[in-house]
Amino acid sequence: MLQATGIFKSYGALPILKGVDLHVAKGEIISLVGASGAGKSTLLHIIGTLDKPDRGTVSLYGTDIGTLTAKQLSAFRNEHIGFVFQFHHLLPEFTALENVCIPAYIKKVAPREAEQRASELLALLGVAHRKDHKPGQLSGGEQQRVAVARALMNRPAVVLADEPSGNLDSENAAALHQLFVDLRNQLNQTFVVVTHNEELAGIADRVVHIKDGIIEPNQQSQ
Repeated sequence: MLQATGIFKSYGALPILKGVDLHVAKGEIISLVGASGAGKSTLLHIIGTLDKPDRGTVSLYGTDIGTLTAKQLSAFRNEHIGFVFQFHHLLPEFTALENVCIPAYIKKVAPREAEQRASELLALLGVAHRKDHKPGQLSGGEQQRVAVARALMNRPAVVLADEPSGNLDSENAAALHQLFVDLRNQLNQTFVVVTHNEELAGIADRVVHIKDGIIEPNQQSQ
């Protein structure tokens, strides 16, 4: 479903990725692990079209992302890729429901349809009773669940998560990890997750180790 092939990336004279290949199947949970500075987040940003490689290609369902114009890329990202970050990045002036609706509004989905979808997602994630609350009124775990709902809003091909439980206590982190498994099982949702959390890495179907900008093939586990 998702293929990153021969990915090289440097910042100035500093090489970050040195010919990375990563293939992801539909319905797979993949954890990217490695030391700080190994290139995990850079690879995730390239896969998510937030950054461009110096060399190499990324394709999703056969579409070479590198061939898209800026306008096409923005629409493609909004429709096919969901993002969950360590910090929820919810808009503080909007309610939980309104935050979840934002990707659909960008896609020009009718408001009533968007709100129904958002309500269903918030119910699925166990925070329907908080839909009219603003982020400042939610706990950290609730905020992150709303952020996951927003990532799922447009039924993306893949959800990319960068240290999604890094700002949560152990109880909420464990609940978020289980949520990813449940979403994969219920929706056949694909996840690529950057994490330092061993428990989160442990739920993955595959753990991919990155060291010094390359994937260590002998340390990948299935």
